[in-house]
Amino acid sequence: MKKLQLFLMATILGGLLLAGCSKGTSEPELVEPKVTANEMIEEMLAEVEQPMLMELPADQVLAIYNIDPEKLEDYAIRIPMMNIKTNEIAILKVKDTADIPEVEEAVKQRAENVKKTFETYLPDQYENAKNYQLITKGNYVLFVISEDADKLIKVYDRFFTQQ
Repeated sequence: MKKLQLFLMATILGGLLLAGCSKGTSEPELVEPKVTANEMIEEMLAEVEQPMLMELPADQVLAIYNIDPEKLEDYAIRIPMMNIKTNEIAILKVKDTADIPEVEEAVKQRAENVKKTFETYLPDQYENAKNYQLITKGNYVLFVISEDADKLIKVYDRFFTQQ
């Protein structure tokens, strides 16, 4: 009887030790978004009001972002309609994950260019540009300059957790 009790106690103690050392799944597993980059931005803008933004023409992606569109499977970029705001949103789905560091560097350079433009022009917009967000999830890169970046990112994150 004592051996059985000792065995049960050892089993329970071992189970508790294993449970305490195991990793919890604090972050939900990423899923592939079921919508296009353009649809993502449209939904983000529908939920979080932004100044007037216009779609960046495909022939200007290389000139403004220094990213070869051939490296992108899908993308959508919205830039300010007038040069008095820094608000900008870009969702870039990279074809090959090996190109993500290059795309991230290009986006960082874009952020630097925006900051330089507003450095001595509009101080509040310069501060806004300094607080840009760059987020990579899977083969997607999100770039946001906005006073409401956190709200926009919250909407964006939903595309990767919806079942």
